[in-house]
Amino acid sequence: MSEPEARPVIDFYSTRGEYGCFSNFYRATIRVGGKSWATTEHYFQAQKFAGTEHEGRVRQAKTPGEAAKLGRRRDFPLRRDWEQVKDNVMLEALRAKFGQHPDLAEVLVGTGDAELFEHTERDSYWGDGGDGSGRNRLGVLLMQVRDELRAQAGGPNYSQ
Repeated sequence: MSEPEARPVIDFYSTRGEYGCFSNFYRATIRVGGKSWATTEHYFQAQKFAGTEHEGRVRQAKTPGEAAKLGRRRDFPLRRDWEQVKDNVMLEALRAKFGQHPDLAEVLVGTGDAELFEHTERDSYWGDGGDGSGRNRLGVLLMQVRDELRAQAGGPNYSQ
C-alpha cells in the first residue's frame, strides 16, 4: 500500500501576496451587527469590549494595527466571557468577510483542500507559532469557512 498523499500547505501572514486577504489586517470592510468595520481585526478586537465605549473606540481606529493595540490594552475592561467566545467571534468575522466579498471567497475556495496556516512566531494561538507548534486557530477557522462556502455553492467538500 502506498502512503497517502500529503495535503498541500499554504502559509500566510502578510496582507501582501497571493493569500494576503486571509490576514485579519487585510482591508475589506465587513458589516456585522448593523455596523461597518474596516477589517476583521477591527471587529474582533472591538468585541473584547462589546457594549462599552471602548468598542466604539476600537471600531474607529485608523489602522488594523491600532485596533489590535487598543484590543490588547488591559486598562479597558475585557468582557468576562472572552475566552469562551473568542473563536466564535473570529468565525463570525470570517463568515462576514468571505460572505460579503465574493472575490475573496473565490481566493479562499480556490485553495482546494490545502491546509491553511497563519505562519508567525508572534502568535501560537491564532497562528502556528512559527515552527508548527501553535494551534493555528485562524487557519482552522478559514478552512471551516471554505468548507461552508463550498457547501453553499454545492461544490466538493474536502473537510475531514
